[in-house]
Amino acid sequence: MSPTDILARGPIGVFDSGYGGLTILRQIRQLMPQYDYLYLGDNARAPYGSHSFEVIYEYTLQAVEALFHKGCPLVILACNTASAKALRTIQQKDLARLDATRRVLGVIRPTVEAVCGLTVTRHVGLLATVGTVNSGSYEMEIHKMDPGIQVTGQACPMWVPLVENFEYDSPGADYFVQKRIEGIMRRDPEIDTLILGCTHYPLLMEKIVKYVPQGVRIVPQGEYVARKLADYLQRHPDMEARLHRGGSVSYFTTESAEKFRESATLFMHDKDLSVERIVL
Repeated sequence: MSPTDILARGPIGVFDSGYGGLTILRQIRQLMPQYDYLYLGDNARAPYGSHSFEVIYEYTLQAVEALFHKGCPLVILACNTASAKALRTIQQKDLARLDATRRVLGVIRPTVEAVCGLTVTRHVGLLATVGTVNSGSYEMEIHKMDPGIQVTGQACPMWVPLVENFEYDSPGADYFVQKRIEGIMRRDPEIDTLILGCTHYPLLMEKIVKYVPQGVRIVPQGEYVARKLADYLQRHPDMEARLHRGGSVSYFTTESAEKFRESATLFMHDKDLSVERIVL
């Protein structure tokens, strides 16, 4: 009997500080509907973007431990801020202590691999939270693959509140979207590829497209993360064998379950969500 035969099968865990990670979950489920999924949103303490490294690491580790406790052999940090500020430490320091057979993956590396193959001018723009931009994680990962690519980061502190307060399609949102896009293009007019480095931003896509110059490619993360996860599971059959195939999805939140259910419909287009409140 192999080790995977004696390990219980479990769901893929997907974590985000709020609702944005649901855009990642939706794309993953579209590509791989056969697996079970467990989504955890730390909505009571969101957004993470303006928190310190130490706080984000602490919160993210609590979430990973909760998902492990619920039986997830694999956890995706569907949060750019958590991926930027906590993933490496958790992988290098905590996994051996928690359970060396489990894995935690982020969203930055899959995005970077896609972007490096898309840019022609080798000038890339990053639209993200303050925490993600200041972490330098995208620049570091991009320069590992191609040191010659120039990366310009632009923090968009109002974009997440616009989405989570249902203002993403309001006339007022145009001001904040236009201001940040014009700002980053002014700083580097040679940018030909723009990373949407926050999982909330796809809900602003209609307005983003309006203000991004013609010929500039916009890179949302969901489809690239989903493809890379499918590739990862193909390359790691031992992990794939540990995933339960029931096609189910459960949602957990640190906020009110009813509030989560109401807001999550924006992202998942499903009003019949199984949501439970938990404390981390």
